[in-house]
Amino acid sequence: MSTNNFDVAIVGGGAAGLSAALALGRSLRSVVVLDAGHPRNAPAHGAHNLLGNEGISPLDLLAKGRTEAAGYGVDIRATEVRDITRNSNGDFDIQTSDARRVSARRLLLATGLVDELPDVPGVAELWGSSVLHCPYCHGFEVRGKRIGVLGTSPMSVHQTMLFQQLSDDVILFTHTMPPLSEEERQQLSALGVQIVDGPVARLDIADGSLRSVELADGTSIDRDALVVAPRFVVVSELYTRLGGTLAEHPAGQIIPTDPMGATDLPGVWAAGNNTDLAAVVAVSMGAGVMAGAAINADLIAEEARLALANSAAATAG
Repeated sequence: MSTNNFDVAIVGGGAAGLSAALALGRSLRSVVVLDAGHPRNAPAHGAHNLLGNEGISPLDLLAKGRTEAAGYGVDIRATEVRDITRNSNGDFDIQTSDARRVSARRLLLATGLVDELPDVPGVAELWGSSVLHCPYCHGFEVRGKRIGVLGTSPMSVHQTMLFQQLSDDVILFTHTMPPLSEEERQQLSALGVQIVDGPVARLDIADGSLRSVELADGTSIDRDALVVAPRFVVVSELYTRLGGTLAEHPAGQIIPTDPMGATDLPGVWAAGNNTDLAAVVAVSMGAGVMAGAAINADLIAEEARLALANSAAATAG
């Protein structure tokens, strides 16, 4: 078992974590990124609204990011973090799945979130291709196609309105969502949206793509894409184990931070989807850079205090 000491340990090697690592590496900090290798957007064909890398494969983007961070001396390890504790010095001792222990003065949690999908057969199989949720991430790719929206919450009306901008053939399947008001029905009808009441039983798949949506009564309606609303579950076990408390959010829970990513726990920052459920890749990158800069500034302040204390002690001696 080996022990390594770093200025900063980053848990999570996605857009936020690697962006923070890049900023810290360029500031000559010793940094380790510990990544379990399960990026949330892996099923997607491309990452969008990403200036200079529009449409790039999410996995290719991360590979580029790892190469860039490593070029500034960042140590990137494919391993899962099992536990984090704070030692008597106030630093963090991190235990990983490869039985190696890492010690760091500061900690950044860039652990992201997990999408809990509606329990409809076929949804998980097509997630990231024919089944999607964000009009800004993947809406352009289904423009003009036959789109269905799976109603699971009051927000399904909002989703439907967003996607009707992209196609003249949009159906809202009310499924398990609360009953529509008469005003909502009239508004959707005026926008050309068809409303189909009743639960959805399954998705019919052909050649790896959505062919139709089958209702519980046996009715089958052809669709090219289905919009769903996942439940966003933040990966927060390490944060709460350290003593942190999650904050409530209309779509779930988040790790609360200040604008630069600092949490209520001394020495702990967070960035990415674990603090912002709606953050797209570009936003997560920005949050990572800001957190990296804040961590570096915090370390500089500590080093200045220690230098002053040592100077005073030397003078007194």
